[in-house]
Amino acid sequence: MGSGGRATQRDNSGNKVVKRAPSSKPPFTLSDIKKSIPPHCFNRSLLRSSSYLLVDLFFSFFFYYVASTYIIHLPTPLSYVAWVVYWILQGCVQMGLWVIGHECGHQAFSDYTWLNDTIGYFLHTSLLAPYFSWKYSHRRHHSNTASLEHDESFVPKKKSSLNSFARLLNTPPGRLFRLVILCTVGWLLYVCFNVSGRKYEKFANHFDPKSPIYSDRERLQILLTDIGLLVVSFGLYKMALAQGLTWLVLVYFAPLVIVYGFLVVITWLHHTHASLPHYDSTEWNWLRGALSTVDRDYGVLNTVLHHITDTHVTHHMFSTIPHYNAMEATNAIKPILGEYYQYDDTPIVKAMWREATECFFVEADEGDDNSKGVYWFNNKM
Repeated sequence: MGSGGRATQRDNSGNKVVKRAPSSKPPFTLSDIKKSIPPHCFNRSLLRSSSYLLVDLFFSFFFYYVASTYIIHLPTPLSYVAWVVYWILQGCVQMGLWVIGHECGHQAFSDYTWLNDTIGYFLHTSLLAPYFSWKYSHRRHHSNTASLEHDESFVPKKKSSLNSFARLLNTPPGRLFRLVILCTVGWLLYVCFNVSGRKYEKFANHFDPKSPIYSDRERLQILLTDIGLLVVSFGLYKMALAQGLTWLVLVYFAPLVIVYGFLVVITWLHHTHASLPHYDSTEWNWLRGALSTVDRDYGVLNTVLHHITDTHVTHHMFSTIPHYNAMEATNAIKPILGEYYQYDDTPIVKAMWREATECFFVEADEGDDNSKGVYWFNNKM
């Protein structure tokens, strides 16, 4: 069946054009895909997983040491440059730590559930991320990917639901505004107010144990998440009193903004591309939804971010595969998936602007009875 489909290809004039991914029922099953993956790819090594965790922690503490010992005393304007470099490096490393916490939530770190949740809880809480809350909402995202009714994150709007204000957002200034919000406070808007998430009958967020996102058996862990965040927040408050708020912003919060920016952009781009279908309840099933995602190329950051970027298709089908086996698994499934596997190597900044432009809403193809229930991105108001 070939080695996979590129989400963007070139026409006879050399211009890049979008080729839609197949939206019909796949000619293979999940079992067929699993059989193509070498069995050892599913093995989780506590020793190997821990080695990646320790390396990330080492670099995070090393960058902190350099910042708090040397950069803080540099004269201006040299310090301005040094701080920006620190924020970028620390933000990238801490996003790697966040990804390891994400693997813990999927039970891909080790064979021990209690250890996975303990490590994931401390990693995410130290980054002011609600571990158990996000673990459960993210699990529902994996269970309902590309479903217009039940997916949990970056659920696209139908054209019929847009209002007149949407026309302002579908302009160059509006796109720039949307991208700035996405990269700065997008994560906070999602976890606090469920912005871009699934619509519930009442207000939903990631901190209320009674939020409609969660079941009764999950509510105690949501409370545990809140307690951890309060403890960390109190520690940061005491640190601000001792070191000063400016120091805390420079050393801790600025890199955290980069982590949150990475988190939102990576998730958004994995599920937003003109080649990807979305489905309503008449057409959606789990495998078709899991295939409605695209791998992206972030260059050297693919390694720094533990390949969450370029193995996302595999991750959506087999989320317990650890990141260090994901590349091998991805290469193994490409011949089976054929055109159902989507990959885009467009530079990320360019891709962000393109998706913000081309993927403003979804609608079904008009006049095509065979495509009812299948929705595609568009921007023609």
